Amino acid sequence: MGARDASVLRDLSVRYLAIAGESRNQAARDLHRAVNDLAMVRPVVLVDEVPWHEFNGDGQLTLQCEDPFLREIEGWLRRSLLQYRHFRADRVAPPWVPVHKVIHATDIGIRVEETTLATDPENYIVSHEYRDQLADPADLARLHPQAIRYDEAETLRRYNRVGAILGDILPVRITGLSYAHFAPWDEIASYRGVTALLTDLVDRPEYMHALVDRLTDIRLDGLLQCEAQNLFDPDPLSLHCTPATVSDLPPRDHPRLADVWGRGTAQIFNSVSPEMHAEFDIAYMNRVLPRCGLSYYGCCEPLDRKIHIVEKIPNLRKVSVTPWADVRVAAEAIAGRFVVSAKPNPAAVATGVLDRDALRKEILGILDACSRFGCACDIVLKDISTCGGRPGVLSEWVDLVMDLVTHY
Repeated sequence: MGARDASVLRDLSVRYLAIAGESRNQAARDLHRAVNDLAMVRPVVLVDEVPWHEFNGDGQLTLQCEDPFLREIEGWLRRSLLQYRHFRADRVAPPWVPVHKVIHATDIGIRVEETTLATDPENYIVSHEYRDQLADPADLARLHPQAIRYDEAETLRRYNRVGAILGDILPVRITGLSYAHFAPWDEIASYRGVTALLTDLVDRPEYMHALVDRLTDIRLDGLLQCEAQNLFDPDPLSLHCTPATVSDLPPRDHPRLADVWGRGTAQIFNSVSPEMHAEFDIAYMNRVLPRCGLSYYGCCEPLDRKIHIVEKIPNLRKVSVTPWADVRVAAEAIAGRFVVSAKPNPAAVATGVLDRDALRKEILGILDACSRFGCACDIVLKDISTCGGRPGVLSEWVDLVMDLVTHY
């Protein structure tokens, strides 16, 4: 390994250690656990999915390592330091450096074929146009299970490399999959395109049932392979941007599906009725998510008027409530039975100028609704495609929201 690469990582790790050693990390994790235990002390506030390309005006995120893998570790350290310094909110700084398990997976017989259009070449947010690869029922024969393989030798090689550089400063931990993910309709949208998917739900419902049935079998098989190879993390901090810590799922050396969160979503079903949503998605969710310890359902689709179908998931603990949902309607339907994972509108920071009155009204609306109907909640600003070139607006957002939740 290069001496310069090691020097860069060691310098960053010493700075990171100072943050990871702060007592506020355990205090934040206790808040995470209380929310997920439905015994909230106060709402948890997090910021995720950040447009990092707008945050490097002073070179803080410029990578200096030459080795490709060590550059990944460096990038994680640099982004963590910047976030914890400027818009930390209730994020936990783990007292270790993660080395992710190296997992190889074959495709399922097809891969996404698309054309993309970027309005900003440095932004990972792009426009997608998908080619329909499953237009004919005969195409189902192309689909087959994945072969998933844990590359333990490569994982240990990476672990030992990082440990040799940083082990005397920070512990190094091999980390696995944070949760069991199942979102067949998000996948089908990528394999078929939105128009074909929605049209065939009406015109060819039998075919669409056959398609999601096949994909459910394939994805469940993949999750069982992950379980058998011990690929799930025993103590994850994050459940797709929201807190994962919960008393019901204590750490285990070899986590089974029953020991981890399951996460399901059908974002494209924003456009379908509750009856169709239940028939084509929740019925299939219930073949997978009940195998997990707890479940979190939803992402960007508004579910405020669909709680009565989502609650049919027997181990449901958390529901996403997006900017396009009425949080009061959702909280009344949830009535304290599940965590409200509230997603404030990221448009608040998109221009780089914060409308403080509008943000205060939005956050107080979430707090009032959850308080009135006895709901634990986390508040997660995510899907931030831009800060209008003024990253300081995220610090302003966090300062205002943290003040509201701590003094509500």
